[in-house]
Amino acid sequence: MDTMKPMVMIVEDEAALVTVLRYNLEKEGYRVCEAGDGEEALTLYAESEPDLVLLDWMLPALSGIEVCRQLRRKPGARPVPIIMLTARGEEADKVRGLNTGADDYITKPFSVPELLARVKAHLRRVQPVQPKGVLAFETVTMDLGAHRVTRAGRHVHLGPTEFRLLRFLMQNPGSVFSREALLNAVWGPDIYVEPRTVDVHIRRLRKALNGDDDKDLIRTVRAAGYALDATPAGD
Repeated sequence: MDTMKPMVMIVEDEAALVTVLRYNLEKEGYRVCEAGDGEEALTLYAESEPDLVLLDWMLPALSGIEVCRQLRRKPGARPVPIIMLTARGEEADKVRGLNTGADDYITKPFSVPELLARVKAHLRRVQPVQPKGVLAFETVTMDLGAHRVTRAGRHVHLGPTEFRLLRFLMQNPGSVFSREALLNAVWGPDIYVEPRTVDVHIRRLRKALNGDDDKDLIRTVRAAGYALDATPAGD
């Protein structure tokens, strides 16, 4: 087996769907591992170190939301993309999934080609060799080679999407970017993501970046977008 191929972990309790997903993922050249419940998923994640997780919301033993939350809480966790799979299609559910730490969300029933396209897009963003160098703004330092962010010496835990979002903003300090511009720059033009998704990830980035006594470095510009700026943030 070629261990250089990306590993996709399927966390799903519907055996028929697992079979379909495994067949199509392996056909695309991915390695696949699978877990049937949330507790098994946490164990398998530690053992298999997957490159991407397809995570069902409704799972026995431990819900997909809780699995996602625990994976994102792990100190020093690798920035592995998590795509939630669920029959819950309401906007509030999507936002909840994203707020918990998911990078993407696809509602059942879904098109397998669309799912494969999203898997490919997310893997493409995290797999290329990161450029070397260090970005700095105010008290925030981003080591691109080590994929590490600190603020005033404090390690900042970021998911893969928040890392890319912060990197883009730190490469363009002071510039205001619309949601559409951020979607193109961070998510890419090859995948559809709702503009509101940007707001969710900005909130997650702020929460991770800002300690109790830290100044908010992300400025909200009404009807325009967001900027990395030392001036106070507004609505």
